[in-house]
Order: sequence, then C-alpha cells, then structure tokens
Amino acid sequence: MSELTPHPIAASAERLDDLRRRLDATRWPPREPVDDWSQGVPLARLQALCAYWRDSYDWRRCETLLNGWAPQQTTIDGLTIRFFEIRSPEAGAVPVVMTHGWPGSPLDFRHVVGPLTDPRAHGGDPSTALHLVLPFLPGHGASGQPAETGWDLARTGRAWIELMNRLGYGSRWAAHGGDWGAAVALAIARQEPAGFLGAHITGALTFPTPDEVRDADEAEQAMLADAGRFQQDGSAYYALQSTRPQTIGYALADSPSGQAAWIYEKLHEWTDHDGDVEELLPRDEILDVITTYWLTNSAASSARLYWEGLGDLADGRQVTVPTAFSMFPREMMRASRRWTERVFSTIVHWGEPARGGHFPAWEQPSIFIDEVRAAVRALAQASS
Repeated sequence: MSELTPHPIAASAERLDDLRRRLDATRWPPREPVDDWSQGVPLARLQALCAYWRDSYDWRRCETLLNGWAPQQTTIDGLTIRFFEIRSPEAGAVPVVMTHGWPGSPLDFRHVVGPLTDPRAHGGDPSTALHLVLPFLPGHGASGQPAETGWDLARTGRAWIELMNRLGYGSRWAAHGGDWGAAVALAIARQEPAGFLGAHITGALTFPTPDEVRDADEAEQAMLADAGRFQQDGSAYYALQSTRPQTIGYALADSPSGQAAWIYEKLHEWTDHDGDVEELLPRDEILDVITTYWLTNSAASSARLYWEGLGDLADGRQVTVPTAFSMFPREMMRASRRWTERVFSTIVHWGEPARGGHFPAWEQPSIFIDEVRAAVRALAQASS
C-alpha cells in the first residue's frame, strides 16, 4: 500500500491520566552519595522534572505544534512510517529528508523548520529555501514498531528513498542526519539513488586507522581523548541497547520516571551547555521528547536499532556521492577531515562551528541553519 494519508498526532485522555498516576506512584531510589552527575541523574533534579511533568506540563501544546506540520503516514516494506512534509512556498526549493537519532525525534528540528522552508519570511535569502521531510525512524515515536528483525540502516535508507519518490522528490533531493540519522544518510549515499544530490552529516562516520592515531595532530588528539572518555564513561547505554534492548525495555515501558531519567541524562551529557542543560533546552521541550517516547511505548523498539548493528558504518568502501560535514565541538565522536577523506572522496563542505553538541538543530538553530544552507548549496553545485 503506497498511499500517503493524513494522520494527526493524538493521545487519549486516558493515557495522559495513566502517565500522571504512574508519576504520582513513583518509588524513588536513595539519593546519590556524590554531588554531581557522575553516578547518573541526581535525585533532586529528576524529582523536580517529574513533578513538573505531572503537575504543569501540557502535552496538548506539543500536539498542536506537531499537527501544525500536517503529519502523514504511509506503509513502506510492510511498516507504517509517520512523517511530516513541510513544503516551502519558493518554487526552486531543494527537498531534504532530515532524520533524527536517538533519543530524538522530528521535534529536534522545531526551531529550524520555519527559516529553512520559508527564509523570505525570516529575513533570509529565498534562494536557500528547502522542502523538508521529517520522518520518525522505524520503532521511534509515531512510526511503526518492526515485528521482525532486519530493519537496519540499509533497509531504512531504502525506505527513505521510496518515501522521497512517493512524495515526488525523486529527481532532485538531499539527506541530512546526525546520530542514527547520519548513518541513514550514509546508507542512502551508498545506494546512490537517481536524483540524489548527496548527504549533509553531523558527527563522525569514520574512525582513524592505527597509523592515523600514531601521527594525530593536536586537534585530532583532542578528538581521540574525547572519544576515549565517552567509551570509558558514557557508553554503557550503547552496550545495553545493542545487546539486551528487550530487557531495558521492560523497565522503561513501565516507569515514566525511568524513561525520563534515561533520556534526561543523555540530553545533559551530550549537549553544549555551561553546566545546566535546562539553561540551554527549555524544560517543556525536554519533556516533549520524553513524552513522545513514553506515549508511543517506544523505549524497547527504538533500542533495537542498536541491536541491528552498525551496518554501513562498519563498511570501509569509498563513498563517492558528494557529502558535506558539520563537526560540532561537543559532539561525542568527532573526526578530522583527514580521517574522513579516506572514506568520503567528494567532500564539498566542511564546517567546524564554534558551539553545539549532539542535537545541533535544537541547541544552536541559527548556526545549524547556516551549516545546512552552506551544505545544500555545495551539494547542488557539485551536481550541476
């Protein structure tokens, strides 16, 4: 079934009441014996977040935002894919499919949709306009949850190619992504679909060889040090989700405070702030993401993408399709241009912004917009 049908986002009052009931009945662990985040989310921080979630947070406000983007759905390869298509009023706009990662959603792009699709209305150059397609990854949020194995990066890339064709964009389009979204963009690039201009990627998709490690310059040594700290102190979630996604799913599906902690910690750890994530990302927006995962019961299904494996990320074959990179400074895993050129032979844009972490569109929308515009312009020029 290839129809594209409207499908509004709507949670029942009963599910929202159940969320508040569960939050009210939370059994809390003892307070941590440290004065920082080194053992995880501090008890007082999570209690404050969950109290606000229970008593003050308004999910209907988020629904209104999402439904303003006119959500649609279609079935691709047997799975329901929910997505937003936000068309630009500019005739020459370039279509771009933007893919979120974990623990993200299309909400990551909320602050850039307007300026990217309608730059004229936001004081920008109309020649930079984009049509945006923002899908939920399989098993994440509003998209369907695979009932079989095999929904890996390559299959998701094929699904996105089909989605762009169904939307009528197959003759000229590009892909953007960070985290798993970057891996999906890579999977699309490896398939080299007709009409594909190329990919814009945030974060590292290559890892240095032993020789490159030995002769790393000062900047590359800093990247290696950050990657080492992440592997040592920040990657336990990855080991668990890539080996036992079902087991962690039981805990997160049953406890909203547990789901909140699982995501809240990553937002604190992976963003470029001055000590308090809530001074960078508004509490309501943080809870929008957490509530999306809670209401759709997608903790386990989103974790299964880690179990499916790295796929194309582990493929060392050259990528010849034009690519653009933006390496934000607080991204956990970064790569130098030298390392990246070993795999990506046609890099048309390389950006190193001054601020931003793992969620750059959310953290630094103005910087992100500039990077996307520069990247798409370079990709389009490379194809002309």
